[in-house]
Amino acid sequence: MKFFLFFLFFVFTFAKDIYVAACANVTYVMPDIIASFNKSYPNVKVNLIISSSGKLTAQLLHGAKYDVFVSADTKYPNFLYQKHIAITPPKVYAKGKLVLFSLRNISDNALLKADKIAIANPKTAPYGEAAVEYLKNSAIYNQVKNKLIYAPSVAGAFLYTLKGADIGIIAKSLVYSDKIKNLRFYYKDLSTDKYSPINQSACLISDSKEAREFFDFLYSPKAKKIFAKYGYVVND
Repeated sequence: MKFFLFFLFFVFTFAKDIYVAACANVTYVMPDIIASFNKSYPNVKVNLIISSSGKLTAQLLHGAKYDVFVSADTKYPNFLYQKHIAITPPKVYAKGKLVLFSLRNISDNALLKADKIAIANPKTAPYGEAAVEYLKNSAIYNQVKNKLIYAPSVAGAFLYTLKGADIGIIAKSLVYSDKIKNLRFYYKDLSTDKYSPINQSACLISDSKEAREFFDFLYSPKAKKIFAKYGYVVND
């Protein structure tokens, strides 16, 4: 018992905090990643900040003290690297997928039949940008553009769909959320040849040992297994 109390004292006394800025599509994935990471690194406390990749980039440009940036694309991390804010170039950790998501059965031409379509803001969210690209390459953008409801992030588009939009174009990872496990819902994978690959990457912002440990963990077999569980494509 005394040893156990001493161990707890040691862990909490010498615990190091790191701040991980993460894109909204990993909202429900990242807690599992952190829990797995902490099994190997119990002395590192990971503080998670979730927002769209564009907004997190803006925060970093204005001096936000994050240690690791987990983005939904390579564009934003590369921009930060070119600005000498990130200390590593972007490195892809997983590839995301777009799905149609609804609380109603998804029929043929569901997007054309819908009155409200939720997507992430394409100006700041890579999944929103991919959604618009999909609609344009499907030759239906002009027919549905007035139906689009823009959320601050792809997680926001997911919530908009739960709260009233007829259908959403969201990240596949979000349909694995415990938030909806007791709901009847429907989703449909969208053709990947109608939007550019969603290569999700991360970069290091600080050079602390703990930040490096977490960054490296994102590419470990354990993390890859978790990402795959949430519908991402990962390299072996």
